[in-house]
Amino acid sequence: MVTMFATTLSFANEDSFITIKNDADKTALTLTDVKQGNLLSIKDENGITLYKEYIQKTGSYTKGFDLTELPNGEYVFEINKDVEISTMPFTVSKTGVTFNEEDEKVFFKPVTRVVGDLLYVTKLSLDEAPLQIDIYFEENSAYRSYEPIYSEVIENSKVIERVYKLSDYNHGNFEIVCQTEGRIYTETIN
Repeated sequence: MVTMFATTLSFANEDSFITIKNDADKTALTLTDVKQGNLLSIKDENGITLYKEYIQKTGSYTKGFDLTELPNGEYVFEINKDVEISTMPFTVSKTGVTFNEEDEKVFFKPVTRVVGDLLYVTKLSLDEAPLQIDIYFEENSAYRSYEPIYSEVIENSKVIERVYKLSDYNHGNFEIVCQTEGRIYTETIN
């Protein structure tokens, strides 16, 4: 896990993997180092997804977009990868499309895995953003409702590593909800 974070951190300091070529009518978006199954989205300022496409081939991805057809406002290109989400904000106005490259951001997702009766939660947070972890348990019953069993907020940490013992709860499912930087990540474990 430490190796994964070190590798991710080294990529975080490199140049942008998003390249934009903005002509009068079309914007050419080029993404490097994408994998099949990564999700490309365009979202508006309210977080509503206006466009989404799953990447079909590993490697580089290039596509042209006519962003001038969008109403004036703030938007973001978002590429959702295995352990990170990269965003490139842009503005559409009557004078054209402007990309805010200085506001490009990478969010690292929390990673969960279970080994035996132990739940591991790890996350890289370069800006030390708080991470709230909520763990819910659902007994195998007819009612199918999750009950909260643990909650924690972790602050002021660049590398977050937590281990939770799940052996006190058997014959049921767990739901792990992580909230950070205005985003919610949910994982269900059977």
